[in-house]
Amino acid sequence: MPLQPSSFAILGAGLMGRLLAVELARQGHQVDIYDAGSPAAENSAATVAAAMLAPLAESAITEPGVVRMGHHALTRWPQLLAGLAEPVFFQQAGTLIVWHRQDAAEAQRLTRLLEATQHTVHELPTMQKLDGQALAQAEPVLAQRFAQGLYLPGEGQLDNRQLLAALVAEMERLSVRAHWHAPRSPDAFVPGAPGQPDWVLDCRGLGAKPDWTALRGVRGEVVRIHAPDVTLQRPTRLVHPRYPIYVAPKQDHVFVVGATEIESDDLSPASVRSTLELLSAVYAIHPGFAEGRILELATQCRPTLPDNLPAIRQPRERVLEINGLYRHGFMIAPAMLDVTLEVLNAGQSELSQRFDLALDLMPAATAGAPSAATAYA
Repeated sequence: MPLQPSSFAILGAGLMGRLLAVELARQGHQVDIYDAGSPAAENSAATVAAAMLAPLAESAITEPGVVRMGHHALTRWPQLLAGLAEPVFFQQAGTLIVWHRQDAAEAQRLTRLLEATQHTVHELPTMQKLDGQALAQAEPVLAQRFAQGLYLPGEGQLDNRQLLAALVAEMERLSVRAHWHAPRSPDAFVPGAPGQPDWVLDCRGLGAKPDWTALRGVRGEVVRIHAPDVTLQRPTRLVHPRYPIYVAPKQDHVFVVGATEIESDDLSPASVRSTLELLSAVYAIHPGFAEGRILELATQCRPTLPDNLPAIRQPRERVLEINGLYRHGFMIAPAMLDVTLEVLNAGQSELSQRFDLALDLMPAATAGAPSAATAYA
């Protein structure tokens, strides 16, 4: 039976808001999206992110439910990208983890954490331990620089800025009405009333803090480097007790380098110390970075809840708040999308149980409202 068309007001046009706008519009619903910024998403943490899809690598700092969400995304992202008219760089060449000899103890600790995750989340591909020869075969430019490493097959990455632009183009194609430089809060709407949307979906990230006071900002600092002398096949992480970093290779010898995580909502420029540590660490991975050019040194704050886990809640009828994606935005966004669609369609979500995702819903999330969306399992 066809779903009854509904109307949606989506607040926040970052990654989550754009994904929801496109998927709902594809299903024939009327969608308006409101954002304080422009199509460039300059206020969104998604613009600065490295967009790595690394559930096992991230398991060192998060829970099994988030790891399962990340594994789900490795299947869902190709499906989501296939529906976009504009190309988006995407690859699944795995993640490489390396370390210097003096950091072997920290590497052993990390290895034990990842092995424990594999015992808990059985669907993950098996991590491989590499000696010097195997490491040189996997990533030739690192030969002679590292004696051993870990290879996490199946993990991937995409180009965050290409994706955000492609989603805007898709919204235009699907006649989503975008209201740029037009911030809104849920209080601006009376969903279900005449002339009002059937549903309000709040995806404002830190912009929702006045309504979701538990939100806090976790600051990150990222360097974009153009290094023509460096070729890496896959995201590479350097183990270090003080500043473990990641290097995510994009197209045309552009690399996104980051690591810093500061409990602060300060959006001022990057500190000298953080910049020196990031650049020193990336030079330690490959000396070719010394002749690279710094394209950008950016800071942004990730929207984070007290337990560092995402959540969906319903503060009142026909209003859903989706937030708390923390540093895992691109890795878990497809799972958050699919859970939200299930909630809109059925008032509950089986997927959320697989992901241990916190849902704080009214007794009947869809009471009195038309069936709104179909989720993808």
